[in-house]
Amino acid sequence: MLKKLVFPFLFVLSCTSIISAQTKVGGVVVDKKNQPISYANIVFKGSNEGTVSDENGKFYLESSKTYTAIAIAFVGYTTKDVSLAKAVNYNMKIVLEGEIELQEVVIFKGKTSKKNNPALAILRKIWERKRKNGLRIFNQYQYEKYEKIEFDLNTIDSAFMKSKIFKGMEFVFNKMDTSKVTGKTYLPIFINESLYDVYGDNKINKEKEILKANKNSGLSNGEGVNTFMKDLYNDYNIYNNHLTFFDKSFTSPLSTTGIDVYNYVLRDSAFVDNKWCYNIDFYPRRKNELTFKGDFWVNDSTFAIKTINMAVSKSANINWVKDIYIEQEFDVQNDSVFLLTRDYMMSDFAFNKKEESKGVYGKRTTLFRNHKFNEAKPDKFYKEEVNFIDNAVFTKDNDYWEKHRFEKLNKDEVGVYKMLDTLKTIKKFKQMYNFVTVLGSGYINYHNFDYGPIFSTFGYNVVEGWRLRVGGRTYFGHNDKWRLQGYTAYGFQDNKFKYGLSGKWMIDTKNRIIISGGNRRDVEQIGASLTTTNDVLGRSFASSSVFSSGSNGKLTNINLTSASIEIEPVKNLIFQTGFSYRTLESASPTFSLDYYADDTYTNTKSLVKQSEVNLQVEYTPNKKTSGYGVERSVVDNPYSRFFVNYSQGFKGLLKSDFDYSRLQLYYKQPILIGPLGRTNLTMELGKTFGQVPLGLMSVIPGNQTYFVIGNTFSNLNFYEFVSDRYATLQWEHNFQGRLFSRIPIMKKLNWREIIGARTVYGAISNENKLLNASGLNYNAPTTPYWEYSVGIGNIFKVFRIDASFRGNYRDMPGTNNFTIKGEFGFYF
Repeated sequence: MLKKLVFPFLFVLSCTSIISAQTKVGGVVVDKKNQPISYANIVFKGSNEGTVSDENGKFYLESSKTYTAIAIAFVGYTTKDVSLAKAVNYNMKIVLEGEIELQEVVIFKGKTSKKNNPALAILRKIWERKRKNGLRIFNQYQYEKYEKIEFDLNTIDSAFMKSKIFKGMEFVFNKMDTSKVTGKTYLPIFINESLYDVYGDNKINKEKEILKANKNSGLSNGEGVNTFMKDLYNDYNIYNNHLTFFDKSFTSPLSTTGIDVYNYVLRDSAFVDNKWCYNIDFYPRRKNELTFKGDFWVNDSTFAIKTINMAVSKSANINWVKDIYIEQEFDVQNDSVFLLTRDYMMSDFAFNKKEESKGVYGKRTTLFRNHKFNEAKPDKFYKEEVNFIDNAVFTKDNDYWEKHRFEKLNKDEVGVYKMLDTLKTIKKFKQMYNFVTVLGSGYINYHNFDYGPIFSTFGYNVVEGWRLRVGGRTYFGHNDKWRLQGYTAYGFQDNKFKYGLSGKWMIDTKNRIIISGGNRRDVEQIGASLTTTNDVLGRSFASSSVFSSGSNGKLTNINLTSASIEIEPVKNLIFQTGFSYRTLESASPTFSLDYYADDTYTNTKSLVKQSEVNLQVEYTPNKKTSGYGVERSVVDNPYSRFFVNYSQGFKGLLKSDFDYSRLQLYYKQPILIGPLGRTNLTMELGKTFGQVPLGLMSVIPGNQTYFVIGNTFSNLNFYEFVSDRYATLQWEHNFQGRLFSRIPIMKKLNWREIIGARTVYGAISNENKLLNASGLNYNAPTTPYWEYSVGIGNIFKVFRIDASFRGNYRDMPGTNNFTIKGEFGFYF
């Protein structure tokens, strides 16, 4: 969601109220040389409530209970008790002195040894038993789940409150609170509550979550908010080797590879809820890696986790997130089974990681209860609904929530609902809200019409020169069953108007049966992709790139009319069939699509007229979407895509010129490799059966822009290779900073390493070569063409630069043996 600029939306919200904790402490832990002690343990004396200092020795701790002392400890130093003279104690400076030795526990200083470490012996027991704890040991399970998500503005100071942006809305600052994790002031601005029934079957590896009720503070529809939350906060299991947050794979402190990236120290042992448990601290061996610091209590017989607290170190290579803090509590079932009963996660979103930087807290609290086991459901029960929504779950009244929520809201949270009702009546707030909505969607809404997308207003190409585009769509709501959209554009060099118009209507919501159609007359770079669709308004970035390398006059005037129908009988499996008619003609005097129109190869034509029927199958397992209307948004998570397209051209139908068959296959597979980053593999195959001219050939997609464009070849020019049968393979891997984090001079930059390779094989039949009268010399990569690239991402957090090298065909005229491409984007 950050990629869609949702964070400005969070920034303009606001609210009210306060609940004061009984005891608050904060400060820094140092040694006798005044050097900060990282990852020291600070606990309220006589309790299990504690925290760990950060890399700079700073800490903050609060409790709803009253305490009169804290205890501070770290391996190699004498534990120190500090009395608390009052309930609130800030800016404390605690000096730890003298190294000590324990008889029963070996003490390690700095990096701990992997030998003779009792903490590692316990950790190995956890590995052995992790499959015997939790829900995994039952054939079936079910439980109730309550989820509460809250967003808060944080680091509120007097200058911020006096800002002109809040003029007329000062009442929202009447009451604020302090975070129990960071000690910063915050202002609650949004709350969302959900109740679920969850069912699972370990035999068939299926789980189903049924939403029973949802309530939010009123700035968006409930379904859309729920999807946003699922995008932002993934479910996780601390026993897994790697935990995914914000598109990044963190090494779990319970991972079997944890000993390579964490230090572990056995700190204590005590009864926790009448169970004897060991307390183990963990902290990173190296900075800049995706790891945590914290501690956990583990039972001495089942070696199941009782509680765990962990926080991401500030040096971790992750953008826009200053802190991530996680607490989990487990309860005992049947004297041996430990089940998760409470999960709390807090994220601090900010533009930088400086202490004084302002940001937004995102807090999720999840509670679990009423577990039942081994009650089997039929397999069809777990079949995922294609397009189901129960609007009644969003209309539950306050009495229902008072009765069914697992824990009462505090005064802050109750105040959010009341205050936002007031805010929504203030004109200035509505203007701010509308502004950031435009940034996120790209559309300006006026009643039931959206103008846009505004980011496509200006463009440039050799044929049109500067291009001005205006357009819009109907928009009655997120789940519209029908939608009309269109645009018109004008080129200031060719002095011509272009246009596009399309419509979609979902005639059956259960199986998502959608009929669509439209017409477009425009200038197009038709060789920008191999696997094509008949999307009427789809126009490649290459067709109007403001910045491009070399002169590209190989553009085509296209007049495309299409109609189609699609159905989704099974979740993420779509069948589509349609009819299209198009005319193609060169848009430039320096480029030709001419072909021979008779068997004697003497008469030529420049206009291609073609009717076509196609059948498409698309399967996208694990794809998550938002909405239930004719158009849905894709939730930002990696998923596979398998796409097959069969097309049949009919000569003579509507005066069409050619009879042919075309088969195309596209497959993309993202692969998360834990701390080593993410790989993307893409394969495309295709063959055209029959005789076709250049305008209907498969052009190997080049890239003459200065930007990275997926599924293209960075070192190829447009139309450098053409074919009627092809096979491509593209591979890209992002190490997410794993290598640079080991290099001292580079680790602070948080750059990310990217490597890639692309290859294509293609050929052209003799029949198609004989048909060519375009003047373009047909070249096909009969010896597979290949190129490779190395890049650096996350430059200033938003920029990526790639250097791409041509592997062969280096001596062809006008080739780009080396090229530089860039990309802007917002990524965690």
